[in-house]
Amino acid sequence: MSLEAIKFDKSKPEQVTVEIIDQLLLPYKTKYIPIHTINDGYQVIKNMQVRGAPAIAIVGSLSILVESQLLQTEAFTRNQWYYDLSDYTSVKSRLQERLKFLLSSRPTAVNLSNALVVITTLLEESTDLKGFSLAVFKFVTALIEEDLANNIKMGANGSKYLLESLKQEGFEDDFAVFTICNTGSLATSGYGTALGVIRSLWEDSRNKLNLDNPSKKSKMSFQHKAKLAHVYPLETRPYNQGSRLTAYELVHEEIPATLITDSSVAYRIKTSPIPIKAAFVGADRIVRNGDTANKIGTFQLAVICKQFGIKFFVVAPKTTIDAVTETGDDIVVEERDGDEFKLVTGTAINLETGSAQLDAAGEPLAAKVGIAPPNIDVWNPAFDITPHEFIDGIITEAGVFVKNNNGEFTLDKLF
Repeated sequence: MSLEAIKFDKSKPEQVTVEIIDQLLLPYKTKYIPIHTINDGYQVIKNMQVRGAPAIAIVGSLSILVESQLLQTEAFTRNQWYYDLSDYTSVKSRLQERLKFLLSSRPTAVNLSNALVVITTLLEESTDLKGFSLAVFKFVTALIEEDLANNIKMGANGSKYLLESLKQEGFEDDFAVFTICNTGSLATSGYGTALGVIRSLWEDSRNKLNLDNPSKKSKMSFQHKAKLAHVYPLETRPYNQGSRLTAYELVHEEIPATLITDSSVAYRIKTSPIPIKAAFVGADRIVRNGDTANKIGTFQLAVICKQFGIKFFVVAPKTTIDAVTETGDDIVVEERDGDEFKLVTGTAINLETGSAQLDAAGEPLAAKVGIAPPNIDVWNPAFDITPHEFIDGIITEAGVFVKNNNGEFTLDKLF
């Protein structure tokens, strides 16, 4: 069963409720944060309590929906966020300001920007608040449904492509894969992007091994004999999305995995008991030539994979592709506060029992631990740019795109 990162109760379209899982508290504590306003959406995105390009777009859109509905209730006070409800032209102007504010929460992620472009158009076309809310409700509902459907398609496309490639190589054995950051159910509406491909590969392996009924060895004839046997998630410093979130999802779904440090990739390739055949990563922005912005450490992983002849795949929906920006040199890379690097946030552990320490309320005790001199200068980019020459394929819901004979991606058909 996949994890539910976003709870969206749409049983009452004119009064929805939204909650998101606080990913900073995982894996030791599961807590949901209610979203009532655009401010709430901004904070959980900025603080990385929700992350992953698709999830950011969904939560941002939902925060606009709930605020627009709040404006129509008795709970709204007239001077709240400086809305003048007596003049809808003024309301539209104020909402446009609020949308720009929301976009500033994570400027590198293109999905949020794309969603806000659509919502801005809906706002411009609206004639009253009720009509705008209904339009946003329809948009975000379709966005969530489409994201999940596309994730499943990407999983199938990526799994099929890799297995076909291995078959053409004559490879028929067990293999392992790398992944970085978190690209699963916690980063999307469900199933995941890069982790969705891994999930699809594991489902294929389960069928071959007949794990649901191990007493009966499968007698089915499979087109591809190679099967995924292990996953190596990178810890993904400094925010540890790999160790906190991806490892959590892999354990939750009982997919065989071994967590490794970001700096041990090359040595793991050399010493792995089974061959590592691919790396699957997500994307926060893919530009026209295929250059890709993703979590810091992705470029390094791509360089190492190229050195060892390991296929490197970017997995993302078409909405992550920036049709305007030509190359990665033009991507604005967000830089985070240095304290996120110098301090490690986690759950305090009882060293004797190995279990979480509890606070006075009986909840797991969150703690920050300093790991660097307080006055040391820090460079802390949230993302890096992987040049397209290091990418073997871009997996989308529309298929797998590879480079032409000139070593260039042609993504124009997706725009």
